[in-house]
Amino acid sequence: MTTGPDVSTTAPPPTTDAMAPTFAWAVSLTAVVAFFLSHLQITYVHPFPAPSHRAAAFAVLPLMLLLQMLLCVWYGRADRRTACRAALAGQAVLVFAPPLLFHDAWTGISGYLAGGALLTLGPRTGWGGFAATVAGVTAVHAWYNPLPLSAPAGPLFMCVQAVVTGLIIYGLTRFRKMVVDLHEAQTALAEAAVVRERLRFARDLHDLLGYSLSALTLKAELAHRLIPTRPSQARNELSELLDTGRRSLADVRAVAHGYRDLSLEEECVSVRSILTTAGVNVRMEADHGELPTQLGTVVATVLRESATNLLRHSKAENCRVSIRDEGDRVTAAFANDGVRSGGDSLDDGGAPGAGGARASGGLDNLADRAAALGGTLTSGVDPDGWFRVTVDLPKRPPHDAAGPTA
Repeated sequence: MTTGPDVSTTAPPPTTDAMAPTFAWAVSLTAVVAFFLSHLQITYVHPFPAPSHRAAAFAVLPLMLLLQMLLCVWYGRADRRTACRAALAGQAVLVFAPPLLFHDAWTGISGYLAGGALLTLGPRTGWGGFAATVAGVTAVHAWYNPLPLSAPAGPLFMCVQAVVTGLIIYGLTRFRKMVVDLHEAQTALAEAAVVRERLRFARDLHDLLGYSLSALTLKAELAHRLIPTRPSQARNELSELLDTGRRSLADVRAVAHGYRDLSLEEECVSVRSILTTAGVNVRMEADHGELPTQLGTVVATVLRESATNLLRHSKAENCRVSIRDEGDRVTAAFANDGVRSGGDSLDDGGAPGAGGARASGGLDNLADRAAALGGTLTSGVDPDGWFRVTVDLPKRPPHDAAGPTA
């Protein structure tokens, strides 16, 4: 039973722009392609010792791009972990094999390998692979490149380039994965909110309208019998039937808007009136002070559900209702003798249980609500042959149950 408008259950959580994952993918892949194009230009102007070496370098660059694209697409997928490591190994071969064969300082797109190590090998091993890649690039350029250490295109320049390129590749790929994961998580939350709303609606319809419809049927039958002999009393019953119908309409509107509080005092009066009309002897003891709205609503709903089950499924003659304020807890019990006649069930649906009673979907819902407030709800046949529903609730619900129960 909801006790007030609840944004968390009646409206989907805010979601990111639907274009965000696409934009993140575009940014990540654009950076990868941009580094490829820049190295394509560097390769074009690089003074290779032989034309065949230049041709081999131009063949290596597309392979590096392809492997990096695969690493970006496969990043974060557990089923592609082995494939990612194989792609990283391929990049390592393409970066460091050409200098050994050409005896030239050209090392392809070394930033791909540095960034791929961070993406593939995990936090600790990845940073080790990143550092090894940067150190290897620096060593190759220091060995084969005749330029001074700090000159443009010298060893220091290539070291910085590998670091910057690797970090950008790593950061943008991580950014893309985070955006996609966030979008998927928020989509799942929105779907879960819809499911919770449907469940709330179904529970509230059961708890609110089940009792009201039973009361309407009972009042209408009684008025129909009284019209020929007691028209004055029949008019009174019809007047109460109209009031019950108006309350039912208000209940339907409340369910639709996700807002519904029940007054425990009004429910006690209503239950006594309906059960007395049905010929049930009601003994009610209400010894409690001012209860929090949530607690009062849950206790009133238990009272209403128990009365509904009695009217629908039993032939009870006596009913006892007890609501007690026991310090920091509130205990309510609803008992009736409807199971004495051959084990008639007092609950609505389910398989037979102990004592001839059956598990009630409505009582199961109420047990969930009681548990959400830190309490318990039990039901069953006691040694005297009476079916009893008891709810025990703390006056101060746990902090994580402070919101409305659905």
